[in-house]
Amino acid sequence: MKKACLIITGFLILLIVISVIFAVFQKNVPMGDKVAVVRIEGPIMDSKTTTDEIKGYLKDASIKAIVLRVDSPGGAVAPSQEIYEEVKKATLKKKVIVSMGSVAASGGYYISAPADRIIANPGTLTGSIGVIMEIPNIEGLMNKIGVKTEVIKSGRHKDIASAFRKMGKEERLILQSVLDDVHEQFIKAVSDGRKIPFDEVKKLADGRIFTGRQAMEARLVDELGTLEDAIAIAGRLAGIKGEPEVVTKKEKFSIVDMLRGKFPKELSDIFPTVKIKYMLAP
Repeated sequence: MKKACLIITGFLILLIVISVIFAVFQKNVPMGDKVAVVRIEGPIMDSKTTTDEIKGYLKDASIKAIVLRVDSPGGAVAPSQEIYEEVKKATLKKKVIVSMGSVAASGGYYISAPADRIIANPGTLTGSIGVIMEIPNIEGLMNKIGVKTEVIKSGRHKDIASAFRKMGKEERLILQSVLDDVHEQFIKAVSDGRKIPFDEVKKLADGRIFTGRQAMEARLVDELGTLEDAIAIAGRLAGIKGEPEVVTKKEKFSIVDMLRGKFPKELSDIFPTVKIKYMLAP
């Protein structure tokens, strides 16, 4: 009886050891070459989710290439720039391919620019290399309902872009200079990412949109194709033999996302705010 217990105990210990070894082995040893697909959909209002996902794939030795599936009209300036920088860093370690969906315009194009290759559908709407600031003016409405605002400020431009009064000439010049500077940053980012002279990009950077086919003629896109084509190209450039295994992260929307300022596409336009945006205007 004692001998049987010892045998069973030994067997259980052996199973535990094997399980631990297998778990460590599976975590650290690639089980096949893969291509990761990172989906960037809707307005770009936050960068952390995307940059964290890219960083995670860079650390995974089994991931040989990354495909960014961009389906976005753009968004806020800073998050677009942060994703751009992360994509730029990623290209130093792995092949990064962009697959454009229905729309990859303004900030959506900005984040695509540093990729090793950009693939668009013929009918993709892209480009829109420009900056926009929208400032509501509800002064007339406030006067109609008899509501007045009292402003106490530390400097004459502290309430610049106020929605409760008409914008002054000097304020307009100040805001225009801000937009011009941010616009120049956009042009330089495209120039650096696409290896196109700054002056050539500037000629295209008046906010106009392009179809995927037009963008290819303008050298903003490398070739036409689908997401599947982009995955195949990524695998080939990464040296993967045969059809690559594809991995992607399925993200669930939660109340935490709303607290961080991230909304589903259906709610993204409900709350108007004054922001400088790399965004395709409706």
